[in-house]
Formats: sequence, C-alpha cells, structure tokens
Amino acid sequence: MTSEGDLVHDLWLGVVDRDGVHQAVGILDALSEAHAIRRLELPVHTMLPVVLRQLLLPVVIDALGPPRSRQEWGERFHRGCFSPAERERLADYLGPRYGSRFCLFDAELPFAQVAGLQALNGETKTAAQLVPSVASGNNVPLFSALSEADELLLTPGDAVLWLLHAHCWDTASIKTGAVGDPQAKSGKTTGNPTGPLGQLGVIVPTGRTLYETLLLNTPITPDGLEPGDRPQWAWDERPAHLGCASPAGAAWSERPATGLLDLLTFQARRARLITCETEQGPRVHRAIVSAGDRLAQTPESEPHTAWQHTAKPKKGQPHRRPRRLASGRAAWQGLGTLLAMTLPVEGDGPYTSLLLRQIGDLRGCGVLSGHYPLGLETSALEYGTQSAVVENAIGDDLPLPVQALLAEDTELRQIVLECVAQADQSGRALDGLNNDLRRASGGDPLPRDRGSRPSAQFLHSLDGTMRRLLTGLRSVDVDDEELLDRAQLAWEQSVQIAADREAGLLLAAVPPRAVVGRTVKKGDKEFVYRSGKAIGVFRKTLADILPRAAEERRSKYEETAGV
Repeated sequence: MTSEGDLVHDLWLGVVDRDGVHQAVGILDALSEAHAIRRLELPVHTMLPVVLRQLLLPVVIDALGPPRSRQEWGERFHRGCFSPAERERLADYLGPRYGSRFCLFDAELPFAQVAGLQALNGETKTAAQLVPSVASGNNVPLFSALSEADELLLTPGDAVLWLLHAHCWDTASIKTGAVGDPQAKSGKTTGNPTGPLGQLGVIVPTGRTLYETLLLNTPITPDGLEPGDRPQWAWDERPAHLGCASPAGAAWSERPATGLLDLLTFQARRARLITCETEQGPRVHRAIVSAGDRLAQTPESEPHTAWQHTAKPKKGQPHRRPRRLASGRAAWQGLGTLLAMTLPVEGDGPYTSLLLRQIGDLRGCGVLSGHYPLGLETSALEYGTQSAVVENAIGDDLPLPVQALLAEDTELRQIVLECVAQADQSGRALDGLNNDLRRASGGDPLPRDRGSRPSAQFLHSLDGTMRRLLTGLRSVDVDDEELLDRAQLAWEQSVQIAADREAGLLLAAVPPRAVVGRTVKKGDKEFVYRSGKAIGVFRKTLADILPRAAEERRSKYEETAGV
C-alpha cells in the first residue's frame, strides 16, 4: 500500500474468485468485479458483517440508491452484475466525490479515525488491543501466541480490518480518556457498551457471488433513505439539527441511528492508528481506542439480527429485542428462530431477521427461485466479566432452502423444523439414558451445568447429515411428496444409527453391577434402575421420536420373519 493507505485502489482486501483463485483487491475493484468474486477471504468469521456493513454495502447503497420495490431489486439481481452506468457511479463515488475519505493514514481525515487523537495521559497502546485473539489489558486469551509486552505489527490491510472490527465488536471495557472528550473523567471513560454487533446474533445471507451477497443484504426501502442519513465518511453532510457528534472529533454522544447508512457505519469508538516504517513498508504498531458513539437502542430496521418478541414487555422496554446466538450450538440447531417468519400470535417467541423475511417475500412473488442456493453465515462474540473481555467467538455457515422462508407455505418449513426437533429430542433421550445408567451403576445424574453430555457428541455427529439434507432440500420441488418422504426417512435412519452408536458406547462403559442395578427411594416411592430397563426405555422413546425409521424397521422385520 502507499503511505496514505489508499483503500480504494491498493490491494488489501482478500477475495476468492469464481475459479477459486485467491487475490487481493481494493474497494473499487471488489465492487466493479463483484460478479466474478465468489466470496471475501477474511481473517475470522466475525469479519464478514464488518466489511459488508462498514464498507461495501453503504458505498453501494449511497452511490446507487437502495432498491425501492421488489421489481427493482429483481432487475438488479437477475442482471448479475453492476451495469456500466452503475460502475461509473461507483467510480465517481470512490473517486472525485469521496475517494479522499478512504485513506487510512491521511493527516486530516484518516478513514474511520480521529486525526491527531491523543490520550489524556499521553500514552498509546499496542495494536493488539484491536485484535481480540491477542492478549491486551484484561483481555488475555488462553492460547494467545503473544503477550502484551510483544510488539504486534499490522499491515495496513489487516489494520483497517481490525479497526472496523473494533467499531462493530469491541468490548465494553474502560476506554482511554481522549483529549477533547468532555465526558472523560480521571483519564478514562466508563459505562461503554460493546460495539453494536456485540449485542446481536448476526445473520448474513450469502449468494453465489459477492454481487448477489450484496443484494441479499440490501433492504428494499420504498421511500428511499431517511433525510439526512449519511455514512460515517460523509458525516459533515448530516444536518446539524440531528445532533450527531462528528466521528472525526474526540467528543461522542448517545443517540439513535439516523437511518440505514448511519446504522451500518456507526462509529462506536474514537480511534487512531499509529504507524512505524519497516523494510516491508508502513506497519501499524500502536493505537489509541477511546469511547465513541453509543447506540441508544437497536432499531427494528436493523437488518442482520433475529428478534425475541415479547407480547407484554416491562414498562419502558421495546416489544422486540435482538436475539443472540447460543454458544456450542450449530446454526441448524437454531432453525426454529431463523424460520420464524411471522410474529407469535400469542405470547412471546422468536421472529426472524428483516433480510430473511425479505427473501421469503421475494420468493413468494416469484422474483427469487425456490431452488436458489441460499447460504447463511452466523456470527457472534461471547463476552465475560461485565463484557470487558472476549470469552468465545461463534461462527457458522449453513445452506438454507429458500422455499422454507415462505410465510404462507409452511410445508417445507415444518419438515425442516421437524428434523431439527428430532435431533434435539434424540439427544435428550441419550442424556436420559446416560443418567439412568449412572443411577444403575450407583452414581448420580450429571448436574445441569457440569460434565460432558452424550448429546453434544451425538449432535456433532449429525452435523454433516443435516447440512446435506438442507442442501438437497434447496433443489427439491415441494410438490414432490414422495421425494420429501424419502428424505425424511433417510434422515430418521441416520439419526437412529447415530443414536444407537452413542447408546452402545454408553452401555459398554457401565460396570457389571449396572445389570443388577439398584433401587432408589424418593419419598414414598421406589424406583428401580437397571441397565437393561434403561436401554429398553431409550429404544421405545427413540421409536416414538423417529416413527418413519421405526415403521421401516418393523416392516423389514415382518418381511424377513414371513409375517
């Protein structure tokens, strides 16, 4: 990169083209050739929504305007690439109009930073504070290869990625007090929330190319953008009456997002990258990260999260709150939330993301094919100790049948959800078997929050099978009942095999005394626990959970027996 870090033209953003070739491009080439790029090549799973939200989507939406109807969205989508006229507008946007705002090390307006930002104590910190997987301050990952005393040198490309990552995902720890921040006290700022994405379970729909992914993540806005809604690099064009603090200054404010562009590029931190010269060129080795704007409330226009709907919220609380992802669970285990296409009629419950509802609508009106190979990428961070440290990163990708997103057509969705429920119920049956075998052996069941449960290994073993099922269902005609029945039978048989395998391992591990078992008295009642009885109860429960597989097995037995 050049000494100014030209993000528009320099080769810094990793991509994989449709031939599988890895290369680096600038923002302009990434957009101009988006139809030829299969996906972005990024350091960590949580980086995809960062690059889409903080860079690519707002550039496209601001330069070309959002689609105002399903028809307009469909015309763009089926074209498969930006038109020559759109490419010219993108080039103008990233050239004469705003190109100078995308220089990472510009002396006056460095991208996503505050020029000349200084800490009240005059100190700077290592660049490791931008990277959650590297030890810095209170954030000390168990397997970090570096300590805080080690110098971390970031290339300009890596530096901008981690800078934007901090705007989206930074911890809620105490921040360095900045010169010019009237709210800094005793050299620091407290009460900081995490970055906006840290409060969500992020869901990003993906397509066959970067171009399609951009459109799948673009909300249809019939009335266009909100008046005065500008991305962070055009902050000076925001009307003064909106009361937005300039992200180019040290001062910050707590406020709602003024619109889609502001929400996508929200500057949750005030930061400055500090470089040193090396034989390989400029490297970022120090940084200042201080308090930034605080999002007053996640708006319901937030496109990248599912919601928890509460029918009767407490006073002052909204009906919908962002729904976070659960640690230790594959994305397909949360399909009940992803496929919740309508608000709960009564009571509380999940409600899927705005973008997935939009994709369902596009399928419903024929704009999007029912066989389209839709993918989803989910990501989240788990924080600990008052959200001041990162404890875990969650990331997964998933094939998803578009037909299951139709709000008015529940057949395929019910099939998918039934398969997910069968896996979950079978896992619980295995855990019940494990508890009964422990009792029969003279022990006690595992406490709820301790120990390794057989269901975890069982569900992990089904992961590939579920993904193959979902991939196959993307191309199945929903009217082909015979094929759908065969798919469900094959799924149940796979679950049966996996559950029997895990049950066999559990049974083989118990001591001989489990055959005789023991009697446990609870109140006035006595319960007998034996290994034989436990496995019998398990098999009956599994037959109830997997009726097709049980019926198929019964039919084969009768056929073999000549009944």
